[in-house]
Amino acid sequence: MCMHDEATVHYIDMIDQTTLGHRFIKEEFNVTPRIGWQIDPFGHSAVQAYLLGAEVGFDSLFFARIDYQDRAKRKNEKSLEVIWRGSKSLGSSAQIFTGAFPEHYDPPSNFYFEVNDDSTDSPIVQDDINLFDYNVPQRINEFVAAAVSQANVTRTNHIMWTMGTDFKYQYAHTWFRQMDKFLHYVNQDGRVNALYSTPSIYTDAKHATKESWPIKTDDYFPYADHEHAYWTGYFTSRPALKGYVRMMSAYYLAARQLEFFKGRNKSGPNTDSLADALAVVQHHDAVSGTEKQHVANDYAKQISIGYKEAEDVVAASLVGVANLTSKTGWSLQNKFQQCPLLNISYCPPSEVDLSNGKNLVIVVYNPLGWRREDVVRIPVINENVAVWDSSGREVESQLLPLLDVSVEVRKYHVKAYLGKSPKTTPSYWLAFSATVPPLGFSTYIVSSSKRADATSVRQECKSENRKTDTIKVGSGKLKLIYSGNQGKLTQYINSKSLVKESVQQSYSYYRGNNGNQTVKPQASGAYIFRTNGTHPIKSEDKATFTVLRGPLLDEVHQRINSWIYQITRVYKGKEHVEVEFMVGPIPIDDGIGKEIVTQIATTLKNKKTFYTDSNGRDFIERIRNYRKDWDLQVNEPIAGNYYPINLGIYIKDNSTELSVLVDRSVGGSSIRDGQLELMLHRRLLHDDSRGVGEALNETVCISKKCTGLTVLGKYYLKIDPIGEGAKWRRSFGQEIYSPLLLAFTEQDGHDWTKLHVPTFHGMDPSYNFPENVAIITLQELEDGKALFRLAHLYEVGEDKDLSVMASVELKNVFPNKKIKKITETSLSANQERTEMERKRLVWKVSEEEEPKVVRGGPVDPAKLVVNLAPMEIRTFVIDFSY
Repeated sequence: MCMHDEATVHYIDMIDQTTLGHRFIKEEFNVTPRIGWQIDPFGHSAVQAYLLGAEVGFDSLFFARIDYQDRAKRKNEKSLEVIWRGSKSLGSSAQIFTGAFPEHYDPPSNFYFEVNDDSTDSPIVQDDINLFDYNVPQRINEFVAAAVSQANVTRTNHIMWTMGTDFKYQYAHTWFRQMDKFLHYVNQDGRVNALYSTPSIYTDAKHATKESWPIKTDDYFPYADHEHAYWTGYFTSRPALKGYVRMMSAYYLAARQLEFFKGRNKSGPNTDSLADALAVVQHHDAVSGTEKQHVANDYAKQISIGYKEAEDVVAASLVGVANLTSKTGWSLQNKFQQCPLLNISYCPPSEVDLSNGKNLVIVVYNPLGWRREDVVRIPVINENVAVWDSSGREVESQLLPLLDVSVEVRKYHVKAYLGKSPKTTPSYWLAFSATVPPLGFSTYIVSSSKRADATSVRQECKSENRKTDTIKVGSGKLKLIYSGNQGKLTQYINSKSLVKESVQQSYSYYRGNNGNQTVKPQASGAYIFRTNGTHPIKSEDKATFTVLRGPLLDEVHQRINSWIYQITRVYKGKEHVEVEFMVGPIPIDDGIGKEIVTQIATTLKNKKTFYTDSNGRDFIERIRNYRKDWDLQVNEPIAGNYYPINLGIYIKDNSTELSVLVDRSVGGSSIRDGQLELMLHRRLLHDDSRGVGEALNETVCISKKCTGLTVLGKYYLKIDPIGEGAKWRRSFGQEIYSPLLLAFTEQDGHDWTKLHVPTFHGMDPSYNFPENVAIITLQELEDGKALFRLAHLYEVGEDKDLSVMASVELKNVFPNKKIKKITETSLSANQERTEMERKRLVWKVSEEEEPKVVRGGPVDPAKLVVNLAPMEIRTFVIDFSY
C-alpha cells in the first residue's frame, strides 16, 4: 500500500501492508509485481532484501539512498548493482538483484523539465534550425556525455535514468515533449541507444547479459549523506507514535484471529479499516517520525478510528466464541469492554465498586501458539478485592499502590486524549498471575473480599537516611542488588543460571546540534542525529528510592529528576528485568534540544562488537567505527554507530551475554565496551533541512495549553551464560510483540462459577506450537478462505536446540474444521509459491556458491504437516469444507 520504511518497521507489519497492496493489485488489475521500488527510505534492511524482495517474488530491488562513502567506493568498483543475500540462514535461496542509483533518484543534472520551475535551468531542445537558439547538437552531446559518465560506473551496457523526483509532473507534457525529442535525436545520432523503459525491462536486459555480479550481505545501515549527517535520529523520532503503531499491530494480529474463530461479518464491523490505517503508517515518512506534526496527528487519528471498529470485532468475537447466553448467569448488557489507555493506568471497566456484590469478569486472550503464564495488571479503586479462576480457585494476587506520578500522567492525558477527566482515581494496581492456552482464552473473576494480605510491602528510602548496606530486590531466581547509600543498581544475580554480573544503569542526554556551523552546517532534527556534547543526568539530591515487595513481583521506583521517572520490576517467576520509563516533558527553556538515552554498563569485554535485529528478524553483527564494505572515515563517533532496533540489541564476550529487548522501534548502540545504549526520546528546536520543514518538538495540549510530550515505554534486560540468550530473545520477544489481550465485563454476584465457556481453545487443547515457531497470520479472507502464515523464529546456528527444522500439525491447529485444499503462496499471497519459483530469475555471481540451503518441503495433503527451516516464513491459503 506504500513504500514502507526499512528501519523503524516490524517484519509482521511489512508483510501485512505488502500483502494488502499486492492482493489489491492482483484483484483490480490481475497483475503480480516483479520489482521492489524502495527509492526513498533512509538506509535499507536485510529483511527488505530477502523477505520483502525475494520471498514476495521480486526479481530486483532498486533504491537511491546509500551512505556517501559506500556509494563513492561502489562507483569506483562498478558495484552499485549486486546480488544481495540478506539472510545468513536462507542464503542464495532468497537472494535478489539490487541496484543503488549512482546519485539520487533524480534525472541527471541539466535534464529537468518541470513547468514553471526555473530552479534547474535545463535548456529545452530547440530543434527549429531557423531560430538563433537552435541547440540539437549541443544537447545531444550533453545527453551522450551524461550517459557515458554513468556507464563508466555501471556494469554491462545498460543504464537507468530516473526521469523525475519529488513533486514533479504537475504538467507532464513539459517533460514528455523534451524526452520525445531526446529519444528521436539521440537515436538518430547513434552513439547511445535511448528508450522509454520500466524497471522490469531494465532487469530483464541486465539478466540477459549473463554478467557475473558481486555479492552483498547484511544491510545498508546507517545512512549518511555527508560527513556530519547521519540519518539515525529517526530510529527514535516520535516515540509515542512508534509505540502506538507497535501496540496496534499486535492488536490487529489478535483481532484477526478472533474474527477468524467467530467468522467474518460481511456487513458488520471488521478489521479492514485498522488494516488500511496500519498499512499506510508503515510509510517511510510516517512511523519513521519524519512527517509534519499535523500529518503525524492524522496517522494517529486514522489508527484510532480503525481500532474502534476492530475493538467491536474483538468484543463480538469473544461473545460469539464463548456462545454466551443469559441462561449462564453472564450479564452482558455492556458487552466486553477494553482498555487501550491501560499504559496510563486508565481502565474504566476495572475501576468499579464491587462492594455491591457485582463481579468483574476478565477474559484473557493469548494470540501466541504456545501456552503462557503472565502477570496481568489492572487499576482498581480499593484494596478489598480477590481474584478467582473460572473453576472457583482463588488466584494469588498482589496490590501495588498507584503512586502520584502515575495519577498525574493519567489525569492529564485522559483529559488531553478523551476531552474529559476520569470519574474516579484508582488507588492500586491489582496484579495476578494468568495462565492462558495457546490461541485461546482463560477467564478470571475479581470480586469484593475483605482480605488485604496481598498488599505490597513498601520500603521507602530517602537519600538522607539510607544506610550504606545493600538493598536486595526479587524473591525468585533473579536478584538485583542496589547500593543502600546511593540507591543505584550494582549487581545482577541469577541463582539458576549462576550469572553474577556487576551492572549499572544511568541516563544522559545529547545536546541537539543547532546547525550554526559555517562549513557544512547540520542541525539535529527528525531525520538526523548530530550531537553537540553529552550530559550525564544525575539523580537529584533528594531523589526518592521506593521498593515495593510482594508475592508476585518487586518494584523499585526511582525519581531520576523532575522529568524522568523509572520503575524496575523483578517478577518472581521470570528471569529478566522489566524497566518502565516515563520521560518528559523534556525541558527546552534553556534553548537547547535534547536527545535522551539510557545506558546499561557491565564488565563484558565485547571488543567493539554488538548485534541488532533487522526488522525484528535476523540479528546482524555491528562493529563500532567499522563497516564491512568499505574503510570507514569516522566523523560522527556517536551518531555514526547508531542502528535501528525493533526487537533487541545484545553484546557478548567469552562467558556471558547481555540482551536488551524493546517495546517499539528505537535507536541504539554500544558506544563503549561492556555497555548498551538506547535513545528513548528526543525533543529538538531546529529543522535538519531534509524536507520536514519543522522542528521535532512534540507537545500534548489541553485547551490550547501545551506541555512537551511525555513518553511511557518499557525495555527488558537479561544476562545469560554465553549461548543461552537466544531462547529468551526469541520466545520472550514474541510475548512483548503479542501481549495478552484483556476484555472486561460485569456480572451479578450469584452463579459466577457456572460459566458457560470458562476457557476457549482455538486449537486442539492438548496441542502447543513448537517453541521455535510463531503464527504470524490467521485471517479469514473475503471469500471465506483462510490466510495462514508461520514463521520459524531462529537463525541457523543461533541456538543449539532450536535452530533446527520444526513442524506444525495443521490437524491440531484446526481441530474443528476439515481442510479441503491448502495452497502455498508467495509471502504476499498474490501467487502460488511453485509459480513464483518457476519464474524466478537465476543470476550469476562472482563468488563461489555457498552450501545448499535446506527448506521445508511441500505439504502432504493427507498428513497436513508444515515443516519450517530456520528463518523460514511460509504462507498458505486454506480452503475449508463446511
